[in-house]
Amino acid sequence: MGLSRHIRAAALTLAGILSGSALPAFAGQASLVADQVRVVGNGGLEATGNVVVHYDGTRLTAGGVRYDKASDSLSLTGPITITRPDGTVLVAQAAELSSDLRNGILKSARFVLDEQLQIAAAQINRVNDRYTQMSRVVASSCQVCKKSPVPLWQIRADRVVHDQEERQLYFHGAQLRVADVPVFYLPRLRIPDPSLTRATGFLAPKIRTSTTLGIGILSPFFLRLGDHADLTISPFLAANSTTLELRYRQAFRTGRIEFNGALSRDNIIADTTRFYVFGEGEFDLPRGFKLSFGLQETSDPGYLLDYGYSEQDRLRNAIEVMRARRDEFIFAGITRYDTLRASEIPISDQLPFAQIDAFYERRFFPNWGLGGEIRANLNWQAHFRESDQDILGRDMARLGAGLSWRRDWMGPAGILIEAKAALDANVYAIEQDSRYQSEQSFATPSAGVTLRWPLTRVARNGAIDVLEPVAQIAWSEQVGADIPNEDSVFVEFDEANLLDLSRFPGADRQEDGWRAALGLGWTRHTPSGWAISLAAGRVFREQDFGQFSTASGLSGTASDWLVGAHVNLGGRFAMQGRALFNDDFDMTKSETRAAYLSDQIELGAAHVWVIEDLGEGRPDPTHELRLDGAYQISDFWRVSMDGSFDLEANAATRAGLGIRYQNECVSVDLSLSRRFTSSINVTPTTDFGFRVELPGFGGARGKTAHRCGG
Repeated sequence: MGLSRHIRAAALTLAGILSGSALPAFAGQASLVADQVRVVGNGGLEATGNVVVHYDGTRLTAGGVRYDKASDSLSLTGPITITRPDGTVLVAQAAELSSDLRNGILKSARFVLDEQLQIAAAQINRVNDRYTQMSRVVASSCQVCKKSPVPLWQIRADRVVHDQEERQLYFHGAQLRVADVPVFYLPRLRIPDPSLTRATGFLAPKIRTSTTLGIGILSPFFLRLGDHADLTISPFLAANSTTLELRYRQAFRTGRIEFNGALSRDNIIADTTRFYVFGEGEFDLPRGFKLSFGLQETSDPGYLLDYGYSEQDRLRNAIEVMRARRDEFIFAGITRYDTLRASEIPISDQLPFAQIDAFYERRFFPNWGLGGEIRANLNWQAHFRESDQDILGRDMARLGAGLSWRRDWMGPAGILIEAKAALDANVYAIEQDSRYQSEQSFATPSAGVTLRWPLTRVARNGAIDVLEPVAQIAWSEQVGADIPNEDSVFVEFDEANLLDLSRFPGADRQEDGWRAALGLGWTRHTPSGWAISLAAGRVFREQDFGQFSTASGLSGTASDWLVGAHVNLGGRFAMQGRALFNDDFDMTKSETRAAYLSDQIELGAAHVWVIEDLGEGRPDPTHELRLDGAYQISDFWRVSMDGSFDLEANAATRAGLGIRYQNECVSVDLSLSRRFTSSINVTPTTDFGFRVELPGFGGARGKTAHRCGG
């Protein structure tokens, strides 16, 4: 029945009652919609049939509502649903409420928090618009069906109080039941409601088992230290270890910090306290600068792998300051390195352990002369070794400056012309190396011209093809002293630096002589979202100065052929790869990554092949394969697997298996992993993990609820 003129008049009467005389302190507006509304007695009101009341963000639906002006109260008949602005829902069969819907009694009621945790009670009392008191309670986040009337788990209690302001649930006489079987009893129990993600208390425990540490249990305790800081304390007790794990986080107005660490006493290294601490942070400084730091320390090389904290084989401690603007970049940092590699530990004092960097670059767009873009930079770098032996303990510092210019033109027939020129100069101070003078310097002028000819075609089906041949001729010469090569040992030849004036990653080496680079790229985009790109290139030199190693693919007067490919098939499948091979099609280096993603399947693969090269400190070829994947068996079951393999040694290095079951009220994780590698620091280890969470408490969420089949 529509809202007639009489019903509208009655609704306005109720609005005046609720927002006027009944609540003089509130400015909220009330409204009423019902099939039938009539005024009874001296100012009373009765509404029946599909009643909907809105007041101050609260929505109430009921079968019938009766307002008594004398007691300023509402009597409701079911079914009743009250939805509050914070998302909590009250469902009942009968209720007596104050006119502002903030106090009262609900009978045969249910209390729903964050659309997850349901609390059924014989009676619910609302007090002071803050507390919800419930008696004879059953709480669970499991869906109850007619075919399965007993939830997987439930908490029964004599009384429960929900503090809406603190977002806490207080259980009195609580009993946890699994499949309706009592598991344990607690006289008092306090847990956060689902909307609270940061609350002091215990987190879900986890069982961990490894062949090194034995069977153990991890029991985290979360300590809230105000609105902007927290500490997680996680004791781990195992057959062969006693460990305390810690995590501290704090947010500031201008930044954040986080520290993770652990202390252990175990049977692996007897009578020794083992530890690690990792920390990081970043802060905004005045004038657009950013400060960041990283901390990584451990007691011994094997600790991180023994406990599964990290697979890093080098530790990095650094503090850095930087600022990036449209035409300016500033960076300064101090870094310390520590190796955990078994092959490097005996010679760790001969490796650079500390490094200082400073870099400034400015970009200009002059209107005079040839125009274009000019970049000027100043840089300083120094690194030190702990050894005091000649040559093996070499320390070196560099002060450099650079000036570069580039400009583009549009030539005939759509040919793009790019001209480059640069001048780099470096002054070195070398200590503890009798092969070199203490002070040395060199300068490197360079220039190059690049031609691009992009050709575009649009097919009948809307696909766009772009074919672009490129050619470059370049020259550079390193003039001055020859200095030790510290920062340019490992050279990568790929699509990104095919047309660079120098392909060395650092400043200690610059390319010499005349050279030419040729390349061809093709890209295709289709309306369906497919995209494919292929690129090939090669570098030719007038003279071979022996600057590049064999594995780089740039040695000789003609480099290896460079081939790269990128494929994206409608967002489901993606692949990228590059390879270097010589005229005899012998592979020098290749790297391929591929991924497939669907609603049920996730697959990923990575393959790396690099030939041996003593110049890069690699006496044996590198041939590795890594696979990972996951399969969503059903709405609630998921299995995942991963593995890495050393194909050169024909052996697995790591394998893992994970099984997860998750529905609306429980999450169970099982994991099994095996590390096959060994060294003087670590031994092969098998790890097993088990964890159970009950969604509905402290922000943990479940999946879509089971569909009741009748």
